[in-house]
Amino acid sequence: MPNVVQFRRSTAILTLVAASIGGGLIAAFAVASHSGRPEAVVAQADTNPNEQRAASQLSDSFANIIEKASPAVVKISMTRVIKAQDQQSNNPFLSDPFFRQFFGPGARPRDQREEGLGSGVIVTSGGYILTNNHVIDKATSLKVELSDGREFTAKPVGADAQTDVAVVKINADNLPTMPFANSDSARVGDLCFAIGNPFGEDHTVTMGIVSAKNRVLQRNTYIQNFIQTDASINPGNSGGALINTRGQLIGMNTMILTGGSSFGGEGGNIGIGFAVPSNLAKSVMDQIMKNGKVSRGYIGVSLQDLTPDLAQHFGVKNAKGAVVADVTPNSPGAKAGLKQGDVITAIDGKKVEGSDDLTMNVISHEPGSTVSLDVVRNGEPTTVKVTLGSRPGGVNWNKPGGNNGNEPGSDNGSEGNSSARGITVENLTPDLAQQIGVPASTHGVVVDSVDASSPAADSVARGVVITAVDRKPVNNVEDFKRLMSQDEGKSVLLTVASSNGTGFTVVQPK
Repeated sequence: MPNVVQFRRSTAILTLVAASIGGGLIAAFAVASHSGRPEAVVAQADTNPNEQRAASQLSDSFANIIEKASPAVVKISMTRVIKAQDQQSNNPFLSDPFFRQFFGPGARPRDQREEGLGSGVIVTSGGYILTNNHVIDKATSLKVELSDGREFTAKPVGADAQTDVAVVKINADNLPTMPFANSDSARVGDLCFAIGNPFGEDHTVTMGIVSAKNRVLQRNTYIQNFIQTDASINPGNSGGALINTRGQLIGMNTMILTGGSSFGGEGGNIGIGFAVPSNLAKSVMDQIMKNGKVSRGYIGVSLQDLTPDLAQHFGVKNAKGAVVADVTPNSPGAKAGLKQGDVITAIDGKKVEGSDDLTMNVISHEPGSTVSLDVVRNGEPTTVKVTLGSRPGGVNWNKPGGNNGNEPGSDNGSEGNSSARGITVENLTPDLAQQIGVPASTHGVVVDSVDASSPAADSVARGVVITAVDRKPVNNVEDFKRLMSQDEGKSVLLTVASSNGTGFTVVQPK
């Protein structure tokens, strides 16, 4: 079964070092037993008090960390009611009088009650609690249980679906809190612990390391730069704490990869979990607590990473930066003069590693603020100052060149087709534009097929629209054939469009 991302509602982490020590002891005992001399292990343990003392101190150090941090982690119980009319509107049989007569009066839907469990982190002594948006989404009632067993009714303060961050409030004072760490300072390989309520098992702790940083998963509604960890995270951990060895919050556990077949499937933990970094979570939380909502900076461009192949075509020596794949008309970027094909290499003097890096930097600014962009345009450096707008809801993580699942309507070899470098195309018609999901004003040719043995198979997929070759416009099959034949021995830069947006891809020569 393919791996998929799955939301999980809890958090827990012991520690990788402790697991390694435990594994070593088990292995040693197994070897000694097999040799018929288990007494050797006992004798070794008795004659090495320094090792015992070191192991005890190591265990105590973890215990002290968890003992200090755990009281700030809470269990969140959620109830929501699905109204009968909502069920009926989603069921074509129950909403149709013709079909409804076959089911009788008892088939009429009734209100349904759903329950869920998650975790949260107390961030102020006055009762503000940080959790995931998906833990409290559409809840009709919320309850919070503290580590000492006390229960409170909670009220949502605000939520941000784009980062899956939410804040709830309980009426209590003098609560234990968890301090925030600077998640940017966390390093791959650092020990970390997850604390949460997996499957409702209160205050479970698991251990692992920071496996990776700045992870972006292909989910179009999310702003992402996740911390990845191998600490065990399971349903109920969502909204719980990922802490460092100082007991500080470095992330909020949110989702895992599983062996299941779909979101919400039955796959279990396989050691790949993701947490919202504390810096991002705190930034969103502060805005929610102050304003009840979140506002983010917005340029109004689609971006893609600068690859070595693209860098050659755009005249950039260092293959670091973000390519402007498209500019939204009348957006702040358009008003500032940004153009398709610009390569942004720095923002306010800070180097841009890629498109995700630039996006996270922009959204950290307040709308109305001005940023300075270092841009390479047609191989020449320039500076563009942009006064940021306010980011609309939803995120388009543009990954140009991929198959969007829509297929052209013509068969291979139909009249009007042409092939070059293993790419067979046909003219874009209004009907095809509607099928593919590109604007009706789009001009270009549709990729009808790609020869699997050609270099183009690595960069072009059936169903995308080629709008330009080496940044020269393509209006029809004849334009495509002519422009592709001009650079037979060189790589060519294709501008492509799909339902995901516009972008660039490079096709190498044979």
